[in-house]
Amino acid sequence: MLKGTFPIDKFKALATPFYYYNIELLKETLNMVKTEAGKYGYHVHYAVKANANPRILSVIAEYGLGADCVSGGEIQAALDAGFPAGKIVYAGVGKADWEINLGLDNDIFCFNVESAAELEILDELAAAKNKVASIALRINPEVDAHTHAKITTGMKENKFGINLSQLGQVLDLVSRLEHVKLIGIHCHIGSQITDMAAFRGLVIRVNEIQEELEARGIKIENLNFGGGLGIDYYHPNHLPIPAFDNYFAVFNKLLQLRPGQQVHFEPGRSIVAQCGSLISKVLYVKVGETKKFCILDAGFTELIRPAMYDAYHRMENITSNEEVEAYDVVGPICESSDVFGKDIELNRAHRGDLIALRSAGAYGEVMASQYNCRKLPAAYYSDRL
Repeated sequence: MLKGTFPIDKFKALATPFYYYNIELLKETLNMVKTEAGKYGYHVHYAVKANANPRILSVIAEYGLGADCVSGGEIQAALDAGFPAGKIVYAGVGKADWEINLGLDNDIFCFNVESAAELEILDELAAAKNKVASIALRINPEVDAHTHAKITTGMKENKFGINLSQLGQVLDLVSRLEHVKLIGIHCHIGSQITDMAAFRGLVIRVNEIQEELEARGIKIENLNFGGGLGIDYYHPNHLPIPAFDNYFAVFNKLLQLRPGQQVHFEPGRSIVAQCGSLISKVLYVKVGETKKFCILDAGFTELIRPAMYDAYHRMENITSNEEVEAYDVVGPICESSDVFGKDIELNRAHRGDLIALRSAGAYGEVMASQYNCRKLPAAYYSDRL
């Protein structure tokens, strides 16, 4: 199947709204990730929070990627999908005891530690099991990713990570603890980053941090740069796969690697976003005094990004070839924020038409809710319809 096309006749027999995944595109994207990262021997851990659909996870695991998890539930989902525990990294600013214990019991590769307080609890829990937990310190590099305020993570005012000014104190603490082993440093500066200059700034800062660590006699085995590579929400048909070649090349060009060091990444959105679409049906076309509304049977309960982040998703009327008209595309939820987009150009819409909201494979189904007592959306796959 060509990218951006849909089995419309089969869709008409399915109850909307639902998620549709182009598995062929997902596999093509995974092949590109493996090829480009493989040029430099980089390790890739898929960020499970982007999409935890079991079928999607199992496909990604088959390609040999590791998993980046931010909850105990995600650790379990990754294990259930076939990700090796030795390729699982666990981040998160608020790790509960049971979640840490789950990681310890399965001997996961690394805990990305975000505070001195967490470090002490991790040491205590590992000691109770007579284990030594491998850790990377998540450091706020204070690099501005110039992205949406709700998805930036690498500044000192963010809740994530250890501020540069506090790094020395945390390193002193690590040296006193007997049940943690420092194996790396971790940085993640935000999400939906399309300007490679932000990643260049991150690499330069990590080079500086390494020099500071070496001045303290500390050698680091693993460098983890998180994720954050963005996608093109405006042109999903023409640019379905992000520029992984340019992304990894930035790190290869600027990173001052030490002998034997391993480099890790945690992409999520860039792997799964373009393979997923939310398919919804037109309930009504409502003509107001100043606006024409296309009212769908999907709302922010199925795709919250427009309401939460003012995010744009390309929308296509896949059952109409009539002339284009402008609509405010809205959902049925009893909230004024339940709007997918204003003045959206669609082929003329009628009751029963199918609307595809594109690039919804990341932070779509995984963030769905049952607000207004709505059912969670079903999922279907291109190779199983």
